[in-house]
Amino acid sequence: MAPVIRVLIVDDDPLVRAGLTLMLDGANGISVVAEAPDGESAITATNAHNPDVVLMDIRMPGIGGLEATRTLRSRQDPPEVVVLTTFDADDVIVHALQAGAIGFLLKDTPPPEIVEAIRRVSAGDPILSPAVTRKLMTKVTTGATRCEKARSAFGTLSDREHEVALAVANGKTNAEIAKDLLMSVATVKAHVSHTLTKLSLTNRTQIALLAHEAALL
Repeated sequence: MAPVIRVLIVDDDPLVRAGLTLMLDGANGISVVAEAPDGESAITATNAHNPDVVLMDIRMPGIGGLEATRTLRSRQDPPEVVVLTTFDADDVIVHALQAGAIGFLLKDTPPPEIVEAIRRVSAGDPILSPAVTRKLMTKVTTGATRCEKARSAFGTLSDREHEVALAVANGKTNAEIAKDLLMSVATVKAHVSHTLTKLSLTNRTQIALLAHEAALL
């Protein structure tokens, strides 16, 4: 039996927290271990409960979602962070992903999709709302300087790392990449790890964002 995915819900609206808790506790293989009304409480709750996934709001009193995400992702054994918010401004999306979030969902996302997103990110797969993906693609295609910098960063990778990075950016799992490129899953994981280190990134979502910025997809 697969281990239960432990979830922390962070939102300053108690009704939102209650609704998400009710929904997620009713899903197989998912357990809400704690709730937090702000970023500071989220950090404390993470220290106490060690969740696998954190659903993080952006705008909250005190420490906001972006700062809390950066802090949580800097831990030695960090949880995956999925931003769940009503704000889909370009800068908010980019800053959340740069802070280390593996996913970005809007609060009008259907409940079954939120459940599936939690399951996917717990396995290390990035998840973005379709509307968010479109915004990112529109934003990065207008930034020539950013494109040049991103291409330069990809130029530091070996040929094999470059192939794996593009596959990651296209949303493929480690198993799918291993099959396509005729290598073991362990070798794929090693290439992903080396790529993250060389590019100074923290997760697969950031590889995808950088590939979009480099116009490689």
